[in-house]
Amino acid sequence: MITAEALQQLVETHGTPLFVIDHDELRNNYATFKKYLPRVQAYYAVKANPDPAIVQTLFDAGASFDVASMPEFMVVYDIIKDMPENERQEWIWDKIVYANPVKANETLVELDRYKPLITFDNREEISKIKQYAPHSGLMLRLRVSNTGAMVELSSKFGAGPGEAVDLILEAVKEGLTVEGLSFHVGSQTTNFENFVQAINLAAHIFREARERGYDKMNLLDIGGGFPAPYDDSVKPFSELARKINAELERLFPPEIEILAEPGRFMVATAGTAVSTIIGKAVRDGKLCYYVDDGVYHTFSGIIFDHCQYHLESFKKGPTQICTVFGPTCDALDVISMAEELPYNLERGDLLYSRNIGAYSGASSTWFNGFPPAKVIHVNR
Repeated sequence: MITAEALQQLVETHGTPLFVIDHDELRNNYATFKKYLPRVQAYYAVKANPDPAIVQTLFDAGASFDVASMPEFMVVYDIIKDMPENERQEWIWDKIVYANPVKANETLVELDRYKPLITFDNREEISKIKQYAPHSGLMLRLRVSNTGAMVELSSKFGAGPGEAVDLILEAVKEGLTVEGLSFHVGSQTTNFENFVQAINLAAHIFREARERGYDKMNLLDIGGGFPAPYDDSVKPFSELARKINAELERLFPPEIEILAEPGRFMVATAGTAVSTIIGKAVRDGKLCYYVDDGVYHTFSGIIFDHCQYHLESFKKGPTQICTVFGPTCDALDVISMAEELPYNLERGDLLYSRNIGAYSGASSTWFNGFPPAKVIHVNR
């Protein structure tokens, strides 16, 4: 973890707002995932933070990739574009999953050129894939419980258990190849039973498909949702891994390849935001600080990711509950209504927020004309 002293030195060089990415932490997170889930190939969910430098570091560490748009696909493709054509195509087939179940016709045409594995979850998508991307390998995405997830996804995506095998057989009837199943238990899932239930459901669907004559599935994608340690309420990753490993060993023979799509887990703890106090006021008896970063920038995860980030001060002193506002003229730009900070901070003092690497800078805008924070990469 980058030290407070190092952060202050970076501010002296670059000013604020800063978004600092620690690549040692990226490598450590990838190694931790592989240590505790040795059977599972990690496909980094690029949407969590699509910075090309992050993708490159995880590529070098051995990661595969989950993309959900063609721009995300091209971030990965730029790393491998100079490979010999046959080697490049084999790498894409084996190392990229396009995990957005509903795709535009134009996207499918592009995907058919590169032939990554793609997901689907409904009959209309089967018709589109047959017409525009018939050479793709498919995975059926299942609807599973998202109870206890910070961001639920099951209301938008996933085939119901009762229709799953019918969809598989319909795709096969259309001449497509269904390679396996996928699911997503919801982002930042602290209810580990979601994984247990979903793996058991997938095993049931595998069994039903075999009983109905289709035995060519050899992949299971257990999705994302692996929680980042934002606070002490998040149980250790090793505990989740024990549950997953036990169910995989019990239900899926070694010849079934297991994939996963960790995003937040890989990058959340690698990011730190540093901002400067630009204003100070007392409103209705409550101390308010204004800083030069906000929810339209690095703290966008407050809006889009339902995540609350905590702020710390380099300066120590007696504390009280404060409000922290971002720099724009919009009253929506609130970082926190209840942050415990020193009450003796002044204009020009710094605040920083750790564990902000996921779903944060990825959604930064230029709202009000304020530019996104400057991104600094350390330990590359």
